[in-house]
Amino acid sequence: MQAFPHRYAVATSAEPAGDVVLRSDGLEPLPTAAPAEFGGPGNRWSPETMLVGTVANCFVLTFRAIASASKLQWSSLAVDVDGTLDRIDRVTRFTALTIRATLDLPAGGHDDQARRLLTKAEETCLITRSLTAAVDLQIDIRSAQPVS
Repeated sequence: MQAFPHRYAVATSAEPAGDVVLRSDGLEPLPTAAPAEFGGPGNRWSPETMLVGTVANCFVLTFRAIASASKLQWSSLAVDVDGTLDRIDRVTRFTALTIRATLDLPAGGHDDQARRLLTKAEETCLITRSLTAAVDLQIDIRSAQPVS
């Protein structure tokens, strides 16, 4: 890992109508638009869906790193994130994020360790730590049955 601070740059330009295309060196351009709830087409990534997607992505990548460092054996992780956007005191912002993590362990897996590491991933994910929205982590651990 590189020393801190890290810097990330994104650029865009826009016209009165149409997609807003995000660009960053070395990455494919990403067309975005307002979500349907704000009068957009509903068929593009929006700032709102990107934020919720970034929470899911950060959670998975953080868990991978923690699980690897802790030598936890696991077979798959499914993550669903729901974000609640609300208007409170005339300020529109994300007020809640629900992360549902379903972790599959091989037979003989360590459920308690897995639960601790999933919780640690939520607690240390740099994206959720950078937001003011309340985060609710819901964990489902499924252990494979030994083959007899």
